[in-house]
Order: sequence, then structure tokens, then C-alpha cells
Amino acid sequence: MAILGVAAGAATEMAAALKAKRPRISSPAALPRSAWAGVLRNTYREIMEDRVQAVAAGVTFYSLLAIFPAITVFVSTYGLFANQADVVDHVAMLTSLLPSGAISIVTDQIERITSGSGSRLGLALVSGLAMAMWSANAGTKAVIEALNIAYEVRERRSFIMLNLQALLLTLGGLFTLIVLIGVVAVVPVVLHYVLIDGIIDWVLWIGRWPFIYVLLLMGLAVLYQFGPNRPGVKWRWITPGSALASAGLLVFSMLFSWYTANLGSYNETYGSLGATIAFLTWMWLSAVIVISGAEFNSEIENAARKR
Repeated sequence: MAILGVAAGAATEMAAALKAKRPRISSPAALPRSAWAGVLRNTYREIMEDRVQAVAAGVTFYSLLAIFPAITVFVSTYGLFANQADVVDHVAMLTSLLPSGAISIVTDQIERITSGSGSRLGLALVSGLAMAMWSANAGTKAVIEALNIAYEVRERRSFIMLNLQALLLTLGGLFTLIVLIGVVAVVPVVLHYVLIDGIIDWVLWIGRWPFIYVLLLMGLAVLYQFGPNRPGVKWRWITPGSALASAGLLVFSMLFSWYTANLGSYNETYGSLGATIAFLTWMWLSAVIVISGAEFNSEIENAARKR
């Protein structure tokens, strides 16, 4: 009975703490215009105080460990229904969004996996899933820890619950990638049947950016909602950071891809490691943007609690 009493008291105390941290106004839109300048200043200050750049470097390291098992799972699933040329060509369609170093690293791994027979691909799927259970979870949990730092909360979920949520977020990311590449591969074929050839390229160029933005927005919203240890948070409080970080990721990836293709000298500086360094730089700065989006959401809530 004493143990139950202590547990109940702890639960009540946690609920009261969460309630005290909830914003006092209904939504971010209710913040006055004068408050937004303070939100931006405080976001920058928190990014510096929380050492977001260093935290993002840790996320990049664990993500690098996770990405190759994740590619194995993705390509093994995709490769069971498509040949090697299809998989490589479909991924290569993302060159305007990802730096050339990232594309070359990913396509090299794809070629190694899809060069096997169908039975080997099936075996690779099973072994890849087993490796991804640990490696990909480590990468996702690094992101979760970074979001906990941004929101200034402690991780109190059980080992099983934390790993389960990390696994679900990882699978959600893989599913999003499959949808993205699938649409990139299928939409041009469909448009050839319904549009004149002369305007297909223009429609694809204009239409793909809103689609990619919406995918990023949905993915980051889910990450901000279920990643950090913040149960019961309304979706409207994670929308501003999701929208800002999605736009930042899209613009940054386009500019970085253009820079590495036209002005970057990674190969001249780092030799054979140039593609890898470019890929790591892109992952690191992308992680900075994602964590900064969470910092922005956190400061919006802080401003709302003061109203």
C-alpha cells in the first residue's frame, strides 16, 4: 500500500507539473505580434545555450550508423519487386534535393544489395531488419534525446516504450521515403498519358516542391509530437516549428545540392572522402534545422505561458 501511495503521489505530481507547463492561451495564433520578436530572440539564445550544433553532431553520428541498415531494409523491400536499374534510377531522381555525395553513397549501397538474387534479397531483408532494430533505433533515440533537450524535459518513458516509439518513428520515416520515391517514379509515367509532352517537365518541376514540403511537414509534425517526452501536447503547438523547419530543410537541401554540384570542392580538399564529408555536412546541418524547429516550438509555448 505504501508503494502504491508513493506511485500515486508521483503520478499526481507529474500531472501537476505537466499542467503547469501547458500554455495559457488557446493557440500560437493568439500570441500578439509584439511577442514574436521575443520568441525569435529566445529561440536563438536557447540554440546557443543548448549547444544545438554539438547535439546535432551526435545525432549525425548515430544517424550514420543507422542509415546503412535502413537502406538495406528499404532496398530489400523495394528490390523484391524491381530490378537494380529501377531502384538506382528512382533514387537518382532526388538529385535536385540531395547533395551529389549523398546520392553516390546511397546508390553504391543499393547496387551492392540489389546485385544479389531474389532469395538473397529476401535474406537481406530479414538480416537488415534485425540490424536496424538496434542501429536505426540508436539513431532515432539520438534524435529523441535532442528533442528532449530542446523542450527541456527528462526522458521518463520505460525502456520498452521508448524503443517501441523509436522503432515506429523509424518505420514511419522509411515509409515516407518509399512514398516519396514511389511518387517520383510513378507520377511522370501517369502525366505522360494525361498531359502534352511539352508541359510535363514544367508541371513536375513546379508540383514536386509542394508535395515534398507537405511530406516533410507531416513527418516533422509526427516527430515533434511523439519524439520528446511530452504526452498530451496539442498538434497546434508543434505546427509552427514543423512548418518553419520543413521550409528550412527544403531550401537548405536545394541550395546545398546546387553548391556541391557547382561550387563545392570537397573532393579537392578531402580526396576520396569528399562525397562522405559532403553527406555528413548535409546530415549535420539538417539535424541543426530539425532541432531548431523544436526550440522554436518550445519558445512559443514559453511565451504563451507568460500571457
